[in-house]
Amino acid sequence: MEKDYLRTCVHPSGRFAAGIHRPSFTVANNRMTSAIMSLGKADNGTVIDNRANFPQGDLHFASADKVYEVPNAFPMWGVTYILGDIAEKNGSQGPDFSFIPRGDTSLEAIPGLDDVDLRELPRPILLTIAQLCTHVPLLLRLLPLCADFIFEGSSTVPAGLRFVKGPEGMLKPSVRDSDLYETLGNNPWLPDEVKAVMLLNPGIQGHNPIVGEYVSKDRTHIWEYLRANSYIPWGHFAANMAQDAVRYSVRDLDMEDVRGLRHLYYQRTYCRLAADLNAGLEKRGLMSPMELEELRLDVLARLRRLMDAGGDPFFTACLWGWNYGYDFSPSGFRLHASHQQIHQQFALIPARVQPVDASVPGMEYLPSYAAGDNVAWFATEYRRRYGVSFFDAYVHAIQENRRMDGRDDLPSSLVIEGDENAILFVPKAQRSQGELQIMTLKPVSNILEADLQMRQTLDRLIFKAVRALDGLGARMITCFEISGRFLDDPGQRLIYCFLPRHPRSPGAFSERQGRWITGHFPEDYARCCRDVLLRQE
Repeated sequence: MEKDYLRTCVHPSGRFAAGIHRPSFTVANNRMTSAIMSLGKADNGTVIDNRANFPQGDLHFASADKVYEVPNAFPMWGVTYILGDIAEKNGSQGPDFSFIPRGDTSLEAIPGLDDVDLRELPRPILLTIAQLCTHVPLLLRLLPLCADFIFEGSSTVPAGLRFVKGPEGMLKPSVRDSDLYETLGNNPWLPDEVKAVMLLNPGIQGHNPIVGEYVSKDRTHIWEYLRANSYIPWGHFAANMAQDAVRYSVRDLDMEDVRGLRHLYYQRTYCRLAADLNAGLEKRGLMSPMELEELRLDVLARLRRLMDAGGDPFFTACLWGWNYGYDFSPSGFRLHASHQQIHQQFALIPARVQPVDASVPGMEYLPSYAAGDNVAWFATEYRRRYGVSFFDAYVHAIQENRRMDGRDDLPSSLVIEGDENAILFVPKAQRSQGELQIMTLKPVSNILEADLQMRQTLDRLIFKAVRALDGLGARMITCFEISGRFLDDPGQRLIYCFLPRHPRSPGAFSERQGRWITGHFPEDYARCCRDVLLRQE
């Protein structure tokens, strides 16, 4: 193994580097007994047995199936293994990629169920109905099993929830089965007014204060919640589509919604940094895009002056993420981290963390963690090893991409859409069997460095990314930002990752080891995404 080699598919020449396994090997047969038995019969009556499973002598495989090995552009993200014969077959037949589970995933009204007392059904059946049923009357019959609702008159739609005192004396909703409650509340077929009562009305999920709002002249309305006691230290914010702007699916989402969700992220980040830098910010309410740009430039200038003078800002990085989709298995496993109503989360990350034990010599503080730090380290090391910018080489490799199978008659582009600011593309080494990424083409590594035009491009490409995945049937997508520290300069670019959950790849030991297995070439998947977006226009 070459010790100085950095495990990445981006060669310093600006080309992609990938390997291919053509296995040929012999295996010693150490079996001591056989268990030959009938497995069944063919239509013509021929007995089918398992004799092939008990060969005699050693086994030699002169030519096993080939496998392409593609290191991720970023070493810490592992390696992708493309099953060669399957990928070549899929490429020749044309792109046909789908995240939709096999079979019918909806559950219509079941004959005779109207006469059944739902309380007598096993809980897994109730969870299945809550998750998959599209029959509204049956969904409404589940309400009393979830919680104590308040009804007015003869209405079957609840007016609210009954509140009871909890262990600490605080009033809280009287929920009987929290899993059933949340699964039912996330069913898109539940009437919107019931969704609002169960999950969407401000306050129904706790006392998290609302500290921001986005309202457009059309139909967009978004609340910005603060979670002060957060698993993200120093608090995080959530931009949630409001109770009067129900968005349970990407198909319900429009560009204005995405623009509003992102606007609150930009606004909160710039305002919080301004406060940290003692900038006098008197304006309250919703800023216009131009006001936001003026604030960004002011914050950027103040931060640069502070750092040039040797000062240390408290916050030095951003965090942004979006868990889209909901599913809950009848066996009781929650299959995704979020709820169906569309929202995005964001926060600021401090530069350092106080040590628990300050008496350890040389440990006055610990550096805080940000996902983009690993990318910054790698970009710096890449330049040190090879004398070229990693991201310049990466962009060139994407733009000059060649197929691994050598087919000149099939598309070779990895790019789905983009402009002079950023591109939406399929990474050469995909994770999650369908990953998409957005990357800035300019040396912009975080939203503080992103001007108005760059932010508009990012918003548009984020919308296009989730629309493409939704068009292919994705129902659960994890989206997150990989950004650089403010005014750090390793030549880093801002990246957004979109990892859909594949129905038949729940995540197992291979993925935990960073070994991602796919049955298609990235160029064929990119063509499939382009076709989907073209049909949506």
